[in-house]
Amino acid sequence: MFLQELSDFFAEDGPIAREVPGYRPRQAQLELAQAIQDTLEKNGTLIAEAGTGTGKTWAYLAPAFLSGRKTLVSTGTRTLQDQLFQRDVPRLRKAMALPVNAALLKGRGNYVCHYHLERVAADGHALRSRTEIAQLRRIQEFTAITRTGDKSDLSSVPEEADLWSRVTSTRENCLGQDCPYVKDCFVMKARRKAQEADIVVVNHALFMADLALREEGITDLLPTAELVIFDEAHQLPDVATRFLGTGVSFHQILDLCRQIEAAGLAHAREATNWSQAAKAVEQAARELRLAAEPVTRLPGGKSTFQAIPEPEQFDRALDELIEALGAACERLGVVKDHHPDLQAAEKGALDIRAKLYQWTQPDRMGNNALRPQEPDENGEKPPAPVLSVRWVEAGAQFMRLQSAPLSIAHLFSRFRSPEQAWVLTSATLSVHGDFSHFQRQLGLGDAAAMRWESPFDYASHAMLYVPSTLPLPSSPQFNERFVEVLWPLIRKAEGGVLVLCTTLRAVDRIADLLEERLDAAGLDRLLLRQGEKSRRVLLDEFRKEGSAILVGSASFWEGIDVPGNALTLVAIDKLPFAPPDDPVLEARLNACRSRGGNPFMEFQLPEAAIALKQGAGRLIRSENDWGVLLVGDTRIVDKPYGKLLWRGLPPFVRTREEKRVLQFYEERQAAGAVQA
Repeated sequence: MFLQELSDFFAEDGPIAREVPGYRPRQAQLELAQAIQDTLEKNGTLIAEAGTGTGKTWAYLAPAFLSGRKTLVSTGTRTLQDQLFQRDVPRLRKAMALPVNAALLKGRGNYVCHYHLERVAADGHALRSRTEIAQLRRIQEFTAITRTGDKSDLSSVPEEADLWSRVTSTRENCLGQDCPYVKDCFVMKARRKAQEADIVVVNHALFMADLALREEGITDLLPTAELVIFDEAHQLPDVATRFLGTGVSFHQILDLCRQIEAAGLAHAREATNWSQAAKAVEQAARELRLAAEPVTRLPGGKSTFQAIPEPEQFDRALDELIEALGAACERLGVVKDHHPDLQAAEKGALDIRAKLYQWTQPDRMGNNALRPQEPDENGEKPPAPVLSVRWVEAGAQFMRLQSAPLSIAHLFSRFRSPEQAWVLTSATLSVHGDFSHFQRQLGLGDAAAMRWESPFDYASHAMLYVPSTLPLPSSPQFNERFVEVLWPLIRKAEGGVLVLCTTLRAVDRIADLLEERLDAAGLDRLLLRQGEKSRRVLLDEFRKEGSAILVGSASFWEGIDVPGNALTLVAIDKLPFAPPDDPVLEARLNACRSRGGNPFMEFQLPEAAIALKQGAGRLIRSENDWGVLLVGDTRIVDKPYGKLLWRGLPPFVRTREEKRVLQFYEERQAAGAVQA
């Protein structure tokens, strides 16, 4: 019955056509929706790759709406989450004329906390500049009138402003039912709405945070759902690795010291010298950061536990920090019942101390890691130990101790209930149609995997250009030569240009070289580079200008939607192989070698193929878009493995000749002028 309803809904004269001007039925969209409906009826798992332009958002929302089942939709970013909740869900609900109740749920760090806002306002030393004084006033005014408390609704205070971390809560410093503002709590209100809603829109970070808490036996973060849909599912392995690991930063410890001192002096002044207790922890943390200073001189400022320079000094400093935290925990434990602030401080100190102690232990994770694997009374064996990797990151102003599981497959997949259906969808999940890498990463080997090509006409509208004259990326002259072959295309392209680099160092060098050429040619063309402003501001300026050049790295390879002539050239400097200084990747590659596998083919190549597809996907975003994809790394053509990379891209016309590319621009721009 539902399959027929879906056919009617996506028909040329159906409700979506009446709601969306210019709508055209797409067979791939209907087939994807029907596959999701079938998965839902079987409580199965579907991995669905749908090319750009398929219309996958409505393809997964329509069967969810029709089913009437509790649905959790997890997106890649908070921006996509807001777009889905504020635009896509309401439009579909209107088109289908169904009384679907939707809720938006984010991590608690996105909601103003009445209690912490009051504390910051009362503390004359909490504000660090006139800017923060003005921001605090705006947040206070916003809190008095907002229904959600969501910081993204207050555009006058940037989401990355440091003040937000002090007027929102964490799981460690939340007072829970002891909070005097518990009835007004925005987090509690959002969670209640989510419990009551038919559709709950979350993001991957929150979903993974929920999984991590379930490992600890805490199950009140996300509501139980019958259907879970992961959009932008290609991001799941990285997000899961981050959230199913642990980390402690130098700044976290300093924040804890301030919290201990403030709570102690305010509510148990006579119990001990709280300034001294906090100073002891702070000093131990500074000694640890000093012991980690040699790490800053290593590639990427990272070192695995086994390779830490001067390990004896580091281990001694870490032991002293754990000891100082233990002493602070003891003092707080004596007085914690005097006030909720003291309870929160003790909870935070215990949590950080436990994480640091766990970090000192052998490379195994989880409470079950060292338990004997004996069957329980039902004859079931507990989970096997999860191997992990530990590392230190250090820079001029920061230090972090991190750990992450080598594989998240078992941890991720075991939380899928037999009463649940899972759908994982993205435009980039396979390597030339092979889903095995993605399935292995998430432990979803039994899932059904299906693929739908983009409906866009790449053969007529897009060209892949790999210059034959460039040296290998390892050449010292590569950046200069790359800009040389890029420059004639920039001169010819009337639209915007997006230059995607694999490192931040390359971003700066290539942007400098382009700036020199623009100045020498006397061209007044806006050049934007990552790091100058926030990502959102850069993208807004790029879209508005229409002919700007934007040079960016990792975060600009995906999630950018610039249709039309505002983007007619995407240039990728090198194939996006993960950097060798990534401790998690290094440990995974070593583990693969130790079992006789081929780490390049099993890990590095599939990851690069998916990332390359993401970057290439920035070019064509609508049926009328056109442009050139320049890949400066000749290995995509010259190396045997290169076929796996370019065959996984959409069906571009391919060339290695600059002359053909310039001719393509002339033809397309002339056609556009005639149409105009």
